[in-house]
Amino acid sequence: MNIQIFGTKKCFDSKKAERYFKERGVKYQFIDMKEKGMSRGEFNNVKQAVGGTDKLINTEHKDKDLLALLQYLSDEDKEEKILENPQIIRTPVVRNGKKATIGYCPDIWKEWD
Repeated sequence: MNIQIFGTKKCFDSKKAERYFKERGVKYQFIDMKEKGMSRGEFNNVKQAVGGTDKLINTEHKDKDLLALLQYLSDEDKEEKILENPQIIRTPVVRNGKKATIGYCPDIWKEWD
């Protein structure tokens, strides 16, 4: 397994995801979304795995202006805006090659072994 966890240090679900893999002795790479974000390739793989751009967006985010703007953009422009503002992505995003999940999903991660 090649696990990547995209999250933030303050996100409780990101911490739970880290603990999940640590307890099972699975090596993972943690990427802080506030510091680095996702590359376009990583973003496209995750988008395909979860079923589209809209599933990546955190509708509870405090930047209501950005959320409103995203509703009116074309898919291509929406992707650009999300890559510019990675804080709008729901965390944690857990990737294992071409597979990915958003949020805390231990039931799905069990099947990855």
